[in-house]
Order: sequence, then structure tokens, then C-alpha cells
Amino acid sequence: MVAPIVLEESKGYITGKGKIKTGKLDFEDVCFVKELQHFNLFSVSQICDKKNKVLFTDSECLVLSPEFKLPDANQVLLRIPRQNNMYSFNLENIVPSGGLACLIAKATIDESNKWHKRLGHVNFKNLNKLVKGNLVRGLPSKIFQNDHTCVACQKGKQHKASYKAKSVSSISQPLQLLHMDLFGPTSVRSLNHKTYCLVITDDFSRFSWVFFLRTKDETSGILKDFIRQIENQLYQKVKTIRCDNGTKFKNRDFIEFFGSKGIKREYSNARNLQQNRVAERKNRALIEAARTMLADSFLPNTFWAKAVSTACYVLNRVLVTKPQNKTRYELITGKIPIISYIRPFGCHVTILSTIDHLGKFDGKSDEGFLVGYSLQSKAFRVYNLDTKRVEENLYITFLENKPNVAGKGPTWLFDLDYLTDSMNYQPVRSENQANKHACPQEANHNAGTKDNIDAGNSKKEDESAQDYFVLAIWSSYSSTVKRSKEKDAGEATNKHPDLKTDENPVDKEDQVFLEELKSLKR
Repeated sequence: MVAPIVLEESKGYITGKGKIKTGKLDFEDVCFVKELQHFNLFSVSQICDKKNKVLFTDSECLVLSPEFKLPDANQVLLRIPRQNNMYSFNLENIVPSGGLACLIAKATIDESNKWHKRLGHVNFKNLNKLVKGNLVRGLPSKIFQNDHTCVACQKGKQHKASYKAKSVSSISQPLQLLHMDLFGPTSVRSLNHKTYCLVITDDFSRFSWVFFLRTKDETSGILKDFIRQIENQLYQKVKTIRCDNGTKFKNRDFIEFFGSKGIKREYSNARNLQQNRVAERKNRALIEAARTMLADSFLPNTFWAKAVSTACYVLNRVLVTKPQNKTRYELITGKIPIISYIRPFGCHVTILSTIDHLGKFDGKSDEGFLVGYSLQSKAFRVYNLDTKRVEENLYITFLENKPNVAGKGPTWLFDLDYLTDSMNYQPVRSENQANKHACPQEANHNAGTKDNIDAGNSKKEDESAQDYFVLAIWSSYSSTVKRSKEKDAGEATNKHPDLKTDENPVDKEDQVFLEELKSLKR
């Protein structure tokens, strides 16, 4: 009888049997199939019938002698019994391990989608885990396939695609690609009344530049001057710029300027900040570094621009860029940076006074804080507590061991006397009085007088006293009253030429209030 063998595309028949002899091992009852004449196959069960042992490795198959024994029984990871000349096992009796892969039949697409919908559109990866781990009952032991045709899953689970960084950069020189972004407006204005910050990053070296702006309209002029200056300094031409899709970069002025310079423009897609990844991550690094330095120095948030500028200055000299394994400063300038002069932001300093004429016994230095480094000269940028200004000076003594203390109120930052005088503000001291006045107007009038303040200080029952800065009446209301009185006086003079009026008419009540406020000024 000729036994058929079913192949993948056709049928083959066993047309004969024979014996094959080798040097140490003979193969008997070898079947000949014409369709398999180009393949050398042998039966493992027939080899084992002769008490030989078969060992399969990743590169070869070894037939061992009957005397071969395992050196250690603990090396056996899985035992499969032989049944009907085949080695088979039941999946239900096997506890799967991490590296054990089971051969399971694949489910059809329709069956896979059916169970996918039944189980609440669960992920196919999780569905197959249930099958391989035998974690539930009633689920067919099949591998479910995902053909990605479930529209409901796309409507309910679709998310943004990831933007992976390139493994090999195509940029080979500085200024070949510039990343730029503008963040702001900030919640607090800087000392120079800036609310925006323009950050420009070179893709090759990752060297960065920061510029501070009051409005977005200043972006065009600053960027034009920067490109002209940096091309002249580095003897390179800016080839491409990459920025977001905002109008601050995408306008007629920029398009004409970049067109005249031959600069290519690349814009990120709307509402896809990931495409402008380099600029956005640089903004985050600078803001986090500035926030950390402000927290460590106890300086107010009005110094945020100084902190961002200092962070950019320091990070350009200490961060290493791959794969060149050099600092950003060295990649852009060709020189190894020197960092021995760098001190903590907000460090206490004493500033030698070289401007004012000093007396023989006057102090020679002022106190202040370090707020940055000059880019135009070899000097430090310090905040002078006496002049309330940021100045550049080289004659600095650092007091790094002096601990930073949070300032109490704005008195250490601003000159309150000059500020209040220029804005017509007057200080008023208000205290809680034990006795209550029957008339509210009388109480308000007496609360700000000097006699009541002195009396209130001497009473022990007064629990609190607060200082207020109130806008004097003559700065707003009295000016209106003054203009109306001048108008009435002018009309009266025209009707009665002999009638004389004062040059600055002021009511008696306003004059009394002015005198009381002046007496209360500290």
C-alpha cells in the first residue's frame, strides 16, 4: 500500500523504503518521496528506538550514544512524553514561564474581531495574554489577530503620533539650522519691564542665545540684527530656521528678509509643539534652571530675566554635546571655556565704589547681589542695593559663605521715598481703636491724626497697627475740582473785571488734609 503525504501545495507519495548506512549509525526503513528528493529528513523517533539520544542546538543536531547521561538532572526544564511516535503535551498541564512560547492555532479575522468587540474593545495584546496564560475560561485557545480595521477604536482611542529623534544628525556645521521660539508673556515684569524672551538655538552645537522683549513686535528687529551679527562673527551663513507657526515668525517682514538672505524657513504644524522639540525643550531647561536659582537665592521674581540670562550663559559652557563630546561653547567658538570665575546666582557681593567722590571716612563699597555676567566686557553684572540698579563692575568681592535671606517687603528693592514722592503717594498709619465713634466720618477723620496715633501706641489694648499708602486726593479728584474752580473763576472775572482770584485755589478741607498727611510722612 502506498501511503500519501500531504504537502502544502500538492500531494506526495511514498514510492519505496530502504536502508542508509553511515560510519557509526544506520538508518532503516527510510521512505522515499519524489517530491521531497531535494530535502534530507529523518525521524527522531526511529533514532530513539535504537536507544540513541538526540540533542538539538541552535546550530546543529547531535545524535548521541546510548551510554550518554545528563550530568545534572536540574538542567531539565521541560519533559514531554512520547505518544504514537510523536512528542506532544497538553497545554492545560503546563505552567507557562517567562521564556516559554506555545504554538497555538491562529483565529480568523472575523473571530478575532468578534471577541474584541465582546470584551469591550480590549487590546489584542491583552487578549492574547489571557489565552497564553490560561487566565480565563470560555475563551478559545487561539492567537487573535489585529487587522486595524476597528473604526470605533480609532474614534475612542486615537492619539498623537510620537516624534522620535534622529539617530544620526545631518547637520555638520554651525548656523546650518537654527531653532527659535518665543515664550511669554510672563506673569511678572522684569527689572527692565520685559515680558517676553526669544530663545535661539544652533542645531549643530546646541549653543543658545536669549533676548528679552517688551512686546512681540520687537522680534523682527532683534532677529535681523542677530543674523547679521552672528554671520559676521562666525564667518558662516544661516541656511535654515525652524520655528513654530505663530505670526511673530510668519509675517511679511520676515518672509521678505529671509527671502533676500536666501534662508529656508521651516514651520511646525499648528498645535504640534513636538515638531519644534529642540526649542521647546530649551525653553523648559532655561525656565527650570532660572526657577531653581531664584528659589536658592531668595530673590524676587522680578529678577527672572537675569536668572534666565545667567542660566543660558552657564549651560552653554558646561553642557556636553554628543557625538562630538565637547561643550557647546567650544563647538561654536573653537575654544575651551574657562569657568573658574563663575559664582552662584544671587551671591552676596561688595561693590567697590569708583564713581562717587568719597570722603576720607566714607565707606568704599556698596552691598549687592550677583545677577549675571557681561557679554560685552570682562565684568560682572550686580544689583546694587544702595542705588537700586543693575550695573557692571569688575571690582567685586564675593561673600559665598554669607547665607541668603528672603527680603521683607519691597523696601530693599525700591527706593520708597522716591517712588511715593513721584507718584503723589503718602503713608498713613491706621490702628485699631478701643472706643468706637458714633459718627463714621469723625472716626475716619480721627484715625489718621498724629494725636490718635500717639495715643494708640500708648494703649496696651491696641492689638495691631498697619501702614497704608494712599493716593492723595489732590492727584485725581482735586485736579478736577481745580479745573472746575478755575473755569468758574474765569467766568466770574469776565463778568466782574474787578474781582481777583488766587492762582491755585484749594479748599480749606483739602488744605487741612494735606497738612495732616505731611505730618504723618515717615
